[in-house]
Amino acid sequence: MDRYHWLLIFHMAGAFMALSGATLAGIFNIAALRRERPSEIVVLYRLTRITVVSVLAGMTVALGFGLWLVADLDFVKWSDAWVITAVILWFVANALGGNGGRRDRRARELAERLAAEGDQPSPELRSSLRDPITLAMSWGSGAVVIVILVLMIWKPGH
Repeated sequence: MDRYHWLLIFHMAGAFMALSGATLAGIFNIAALRRERPSEIVVLYRLTRITVVSVLAGMTVALGFGLWLVADLDFVKWSDAWVITAVILWFVANALGGNGGRRDRRARELAERLAAEGDQPSPELRSSLRDPITLAMSWGSGAVVIVILVLMIWKPGH
């Protein structure tokens, strides 16, 4: 195998790490929304924190090797609209996911406190879990990652 194939393998591995982590985070998020007991919500949010490591590592690896591919290839240019768009969307996805994650952390901390204080369902926790801004940021980040994947496969104008 030549360098192009190695770069492509690592680029794709990063993309799969990010997508698999985001998928698991989404599954844990949906499961948390269906729970009432704070202790169960805490477990699901802690599992989500683990998946975030995969998302961050995958996004970093995919970007790094993707940029290396662009620099290394003659038939892909830095000025290609799909390359520019993908890089911009990479930053958008990370900004949305990071902000949504910080808001989720507040819900997890509330669930931890409530679990330690008797583990009873709470309207405040339910409201925090269903916060539309947090959900829009987290799910929006996942949607942007899917758009990036479509750009990588389709390569419009190429």
